[in-house]
Amino acid sequence: MFELEEKGYLYLLFVVPVLVLLFLYIQYWKRKKQAAFGDLDLIKKLSPEKSIFKPVLKFSLVLLGLSFLILALVNPKMGVKIEKVKRQGIDIVFAIDVSKSMLAEDVVPNRLDKSKQLVSQLINQLGSDRIGIIAYSGSAFPVLPMTSDYAVAKMFLQTMNPGMISSQGTSIDEAINLAANNFFDKKDKTNKLLVIISDGEDHSDNAQNAAEDADKMGLKIISIGVGTEKGGAIPLKRNCVVESFQKDQDNQVVITKRNAEVLSVIAKSTKGGYVDGNSTKAVIDYVKKVLDNTQKTEFEGAMMANYKSQFQWFLGFGFFCLFLDVFLTERKTKWVRKMNLFNEEKEK
Repeated sequence: MFELEEKGYLYLLFVVPVLVLLFLYIQYWKRKKQAAFGDLDLIKKLSPEKSIFKPVLKFSLVLLGLSFLILALVNPKMGVKIEKVKRQGIDIVFAIDVSKSMLAEDVVPNRLDKSKQLVSQLINQLGSDRIGIIAYSGSAFPVLPMTSDYAVAKMFLQTMNPGMISSQGTSIDEAINLAANNFFDKKDKTNKLLVIISDGEDHSDNAQNAAEDADKMGLKIISIGVGTEKGGAIPLKRNCVVESFQKDQDNQVVITKRNAEVLSVIAKSTKGGYVDGNSTKAVIDYVKKVLDNTQKTEFEGAMMANYKSQFQWFLGFGFFCLFLDVFLTERKTKWVRKMNLFNEEKEK
């Protein structure tokens, strides 16, 4: 496997065929002028030590050296470079509500997009913590296992939508149980934090019990409420255009409201806290304060594999070819002439 770090420099290789054409034209022009000056065989006899092959060899070395120098600029990376990395931090899982109520637009642009923005901003504040992502509505789904790759986490974060889980509703207990049993290692002494982002509309009665069980495992929960107490309708869109709004069995437009009390009770069950998610600054300040007051644990040494730069080889070969060109003359080589490899034997 390999990769090219600076692919833009590859365009410089177009110079090579241009130089070849220029070289061929110059050879044609020189031969034409010599023919105009006199007989070619006579001219050849007047300069018996001049090699026909050497100019081609010298030009080939220049092209080869130039090509290697361009490839050095591209900086090919091949193989792997193994490094041991030690990190200090905590394990954090973000559980994001992706139920249809999160499409309500009582916050801009809507509750779900606001939740994604909050998580993205929180990730920006992290250092060496491991993170995971859970999506939940009527059931919970592991979107991303524990990782230290924040770029990948943000990529998966943007793919989250209500359609990724078929069972609708909001079961916060499912998210808590999934995080406690599948994301966090019970034997690992690393401090654990579950960040729940939701509007608090819980359709199950087991969230508090699940939170109490998580507390026994040493899991702390921070809950972030998005949406307003006044609430809003759930738009049903097609091609980004609102066609109608979600209705109940009585054909009445459903108004979904944030339930901060449910989220607060869940967080307090694990000695955690609740924060209003409508203020990005308030969320970042609160979570940052919690992280600063949480003891960090050193993770086991991780093996990081990266491509290793190989530009120095191309740079060396490039200068070596140019070095050879400087010391090569256009005169015939005696031992080669004796072998008559290139039909350069001097006529008697």
